[in-house]
Amino acid sequence: MDWLDAVKWDAAGLVPAIAQERGSKDVLMLAWMNRDALAETARSGRAVYWSRSRGRLWRKGEESGHVQQVHQIRLDCDGDAVLLEVTQLGHDPSIACHTGRHSCFFEQLEDGRWRAAEPVIEDPARIYRK
Repeated sequence: MDWLDAVKWDAAGLVPAIAQERGSKDVLMLAWMNRDALAETARSGRAVYWSRSRGRLWRKGEESGHVQQVHQIRLDCDGDAVLLEVTQLGHDPSIACHTGRHSCFFEQLEDGRWRAAEPVIEDPARIYRK
């Protein structure tokens, strides 16, 4: 059996993929992978996702330079989620979020409202080409 056959792909052929920073163990982001993205990630050692908005493979850092070097790929017990242990490259401190923050999980619920709990490290207008 092909190792990719053990993954429980959803109806769209996707599986959620969580990127966790190797050193800090911070959860950096959640994205989606299709079979090709997961296979290329395993082969290249660089995170590749399926962009639902673009309708194509998205090589993390292709525009921003904020590449994710993948050290380990894990499949959860149900086979329906992937965890990538990564080193976030391209900026120090590391930036994984398109908002210019370290993590995409920067909103914190306080008193019934979402509040940005992490600062913008770099202005997204300077990171992404238009």
